[in-house]
Amino acid sequence: MSEEISYVSMKEIRNGRFILIDGLPCRVVEIETSAPGKHGAAKMRITAVGVFDGAKRTLLKPSDADAEVPIINKKKAQVVSISEPKAQLMDSETYETFEIDMGEEFKEALEPGAEVELLVYGDKKAISRILNSA
Repeated sequence: MSEEISYVSMKEIRNGRFILIDGLPCRVVEIETSAPGKHGAAKMRITAVGVFDGAKRTLLKPSDADAEVPIINKKKAQVVSISEPKAQLMDSETYETFEIDMGEEFKEALEPGAEVELLVYGDKKAISRILNSA
């Protein structure tokens, strides 16, 4: 599966949306806008957290520039087994099984049989939330 992107104006970026920073998908957590200057457009500083690695990143661009937005797919999967720090999941559509890092926020709540929502971008997958417990 290839990694798909689209382009939107920096003015359209809002908190909670996804954006590509350094080629990695991130969720926007803070937006700062400076006033337009004598010789140019207003600048926007976007602070975002990586979807797959949790690292904080910053993007600085003029407000009239375009930003790359990743097209992230959401899928459902069922937890087959847990062996910390990984969980074995089964895709609800294709019945494919794979291992994935659970992440700190899901270690306590995740249990076999639970249904989870995955964020998928290219070959990367991450658990976004637990839909229901077993």
